[in-house]
Amino acid sequence: MDWQQTSEDTVPSAPVTEADARSLLGRPPATGAWRDGDRPGDRRFVGIGAFRTENGAELPFVRLAYESWGELNETRDNAVLILHALTGDSHVRGPAGPGHPTAGWWEDVVGPGCAIDTDRWFVIAPNMLGGCQGSTGPASIGPTGREWGSRFPYLTIRDQVAAQQRLADALGIDRWAGVIGGSMGGMHALEWAISSPERVARLGVLSSPPFNTADQIALNSVQLEAIQIDPHFAGGDYYDEGSGNGPHRGLALARRMALLNYRSPAELNMRFGRSWQSGVSPLGQDGRFAVESYLDFHGNKFTRRFDANSYIRLVEAMDSHDVGRDRGGIEDALARVTATTLVLGIDTDRLFPVDGQHRIARGIPNTLDGNEAVVLTSDFGHDGFLIETELVGHHLRRLLEA
Repeated sequence: MDWQQTSEDTVPSAPVTEADARSLLGRPPATGAWRDGDRPGDRRFVGIGAFRTENGAELPFVRLAYESWGELNETRDNAVLILHALTGDSHVRGPAGPGHPTAGWWEDVVGPGCAIDTDRWFVIAPNMLGGCQGSTGPASIGPTGREWGSRFPYLTIRDQVAAQQRLADALGIDRWAGVIGGSMGGMHALEWAISSPERVARLGVLSSPPFNTADQIALNSVQLEAIQIDPHFAGGDYYDEGSGNGPHRGLALARRMALLNYRSPAELNMRFGRSWQSGVSPLGQDGRFAVESYLDFHGNKFTRRFDANSYIRLVEAMDSHDVGRDRGGIEDALARVTATTLVLGIDTDRLFPVDGQHRIARGIPNTLDGNEAVVLTSDFGHDGFLIETELVGHHLRRLLEA
């Protein structure tokens, strides 16, 4: 199906075509999660046993899904960990197909001869704990024989990194040649380098803050409310519902809200202006502005590849992000990092503005560019780290050659 081919995060905004609209005529499933019994695609799975969260909740068994590219060398010192953003997954490169609803989200950055060269580096990308693309999350079957649903526990960024550390242990990787992440993945990468500095040789933090601000928490809160007030959310226990009867309207609305923060005003104004979606006027004649149709289409598209409960748990984890918590403050926490570090931001990012990246750069002792982050000029806002692959790749090469 056409809607499966490309994630909206990785391409410039564009008006919705009639073919786009036709691709979403079917009713969305109750959940877009990957489920046991689905085609695994390129995923591999590792069980890491029982897991206890920071808050004391017990998961009797946790499984992490991951994908890998390249070969681990004999000295086991060429492994690079790539950590995905909120709505990403382990499918960093490769086509859409059975098991993978979208093509790889960093296809031009990871691969043979690319900035993260898989002829040299052994690259691993896990789906985070609480996610919905193969790792244990709310859509997974719990100890009662039913989906965890509303019973799946609250998670923090530190919980998710602790699970990733157990994955590294299981794979026999004591020290990463590089840990790289953007957005929520950058929160994970930063937490890795602070909590286990001896395990991270190089660190790449892209478009990510040192903590989630009140503004960011506020933006997240209305997205979560949009999901939870959907009558089909059913308190989080909707997995037995048929297509069209899940919380797709609330999840689509949350995604539409998020997209407004992922892209810049300049891009939306340039791409859409005040154009109409069709020949019917939006000025009181039931027509729509093109930008409205863009948001609606991508919100509906999103419900076919994601899970509402996972969205809630992952956004809550983002809100937990504060590297200074119980560590004497942000600067004391950042001072623990020993990795050679690249910090990169996007000048039009209104989700995680560049002042956060500059603060990270000032606090880490050994950065490539001193006390300031690299700031890319881009029309694409926060999603620039996914779209501006040539510029981002240049700086990742610098990091991995350092």
